[in-house]
Amino acid sequence: MSHHNTILSQMLKLIPRHEFDSLSQQHDGKRRLGALSRWSQFVAMFTCQVSGLSSLRDIESTLQTQKQHHYHLASQTVSRSALGRANGTLDYQFFVTLFGRLYARCANRSPKQDFGLKEKLFSLDASLIDVSMKLFPTTNYNRMKAAFKLHVGLDHDGLIPAFIAVTAGKVADQTQAKLFKFPKGSVVVFDKGYASYDWHASLAKQGVSYVTRMRDNAKFKVTAKHDVEKNSPILSDETIEYTSLRASKKQLIPVRRIVFHDAESDRDFVFTTNRFDWSASLVAQVYKQRWQVELFFKWIKQNLKLKCFVGLSDNAVMTQIMVAMCAYLLLAYLKFTSQFKQSLQQMIRLIRVNLFIRRSLTELFQPPDKVSKISPQMGLFYA
Repeated sequence: MSHHNTILSQMLKLIPRHEFDSLSQQHDGKRRLGALSRWSQFVAMFTCQVSGLSSLRDIESTLQTQKQHHYHLASQTVSRSALGRANGTLDYQFFVTLFGRLYARCANRSPKQDFGLKEKLFSLDASLIDVSMKLFPTTNYNRMKAAFKLHVGLDHDGLIPAFIAVTAGKVADQTQAKLFKFPKGSVVVFDKGYASYDWHASLAKQGVSYVTRMRDNAKFKVTAKHDVEKNSPILSDETIEYTSLRASKKQLIPVRRIVFHDAESDRDFVFTTNRFDWSASLVAQVYKQRWQVELFFKWIKQNLKLKCFVGLSDNAVMTQIMVAMCAYLLLAYLKFTSQFKQSLQQMIRLIRVNLFIRRSLTELFQPPDKVSKISPQMGLFYA
């Protein structure tokens, strides 16, 4: 029988340890002897994410009961006080950099989106993570609640997060979006919350295409009308110029306006884009893909620890969220490289109950063999 390390150990080996230690040296420099290492911190917080643990005490107890596996994990003994101190003082930007490295590896292995768009597609959105106003007074969202805001740019090749930022809940979506740098030739789709006309124009200047919905109170004039097929869901296809006072001062370029009727919801949707060479139906189809980022937010909130934080400082919260994003990328990378047929939902459920079991990752995700219908009990017969 072949020997296997634990499922947790095999997953952590997907991260090249020399790269991890090199990043730690760059971000943290030389630390005091005996301090909790970055690797031990990551092992503890990663265990928290995939096991669904809710507190520093839970993490400490879980790891203490698995001391026999610390050697293969290359981890120190983790106490709740040491972990809490590390989460509060070690800069979370380390995990932002680690996230970028993991995304680059995933992007090289991820499958391409399959709905016919040749360009690389990103969906941009933000989601609130509710927290206690008493525990996090600096993140007040309104008089009723406090929240952090998770900003995500989702890569549709593999449906993995490519851009991540965490801010206070009051920070506007478009404020953070302007800091993201999308690759030239790509397409970005976003909703009305990103209605900044000068930002739209800057995307076009950078060689980035966009598709969004138009605000109801937008002021514009039609400069050209394009033919549409009769009895099609496309009600109109026009070239427009914004005419508001602010837009006229910025001398914005013309954009394309498309009105699409959705038969299922019996609603009309108004899209704008800087792509004049696409068919109107393709523009509507591209915007429909934005729903994937909503599903991403739903998945991570249901399966990762993003509702219960184990630290009360902003740095501890940022650390926990970025480790959760790194955990998501590790799951995705494992799925891409091993070509498992299970969904990420099924994968994390299997990992959660087998985390400290010595078993091959490949065997864990393989479907079980068919059970033989032949009874093992010896049959009786007459001579």
